[in-house]
Amino acid sequence: MIIAIDGPAASGKGTLARRIAAHYGLAYLDTGSLYRAVARDIRHSGASLEDAAEAARFARTLDASTLSDPGLRDPGVGDAASIVAKFPEVRQALLEFQRAFARSAPGAVLDGRDIGTVVLPDAEVKIFVVADTEVRARRRYNELVSRGEPVTYEGVLAVIKGRDDRDMNRAAAPLKAAADAHVLDTTTLGVEAAFAAALALIGAHQSR
Repeated sequence: MIIAIDGPAASGKGTLARRIAAHYGLAYLDTGSLYRAVARDIRHSGASLEDAAEAARFARTLDASTLSDPGLRDPGVGDAASIVAKFPEVRQALLEFQRAFARSAPGAVLDGRDIGTVVLPDAEVKIFVVADTEVRARRRYNELVSRGEPVTYEGVLAVIKGRDDRDMNRAAAPLKAAADAHVLDTTTLGVEAAFAAALALIGAHQSR
């Protein structure tokens, strides 16, 4: 079984995807980590994040063994990732890696922003996770504060809005729900309630 989970930043899709993968015994890939890793490598090299050719070069030579690097969650890396993710050359370079991962037995759960629309359009189950912008910003703010990061809610909200704008309006694989995706609004849901709702959606699909 292949499950595609998409949605904007801090919607809860990552936590949900990990829980679903563990529940069904499937492999899990946070595809955002691929773009974060590319952005990390570009920043370390001193190259410009706006250089499409350089970004594509780093994407083609990405070392998958570094995807567990805790530095991928450093402040600014996520925002940098959304910049390099707008380049079609970068997305194409990472596409086959994602599809090959999904083909691993007995199946996989992938989360990102274009999984159901571009990466795995034939996934058995597609879930598009959404939540109000302010709620997502508060979640991300609380997460960063718990890690000791010197952030403000207003600053985090501005970053979330900026990422949404780039993700939804980029020419290459913009963030949007697939026509056959189940939309799951987590605005008022805690982790357990969102997980239960997702399992219900998957169960309903399996019982068809």
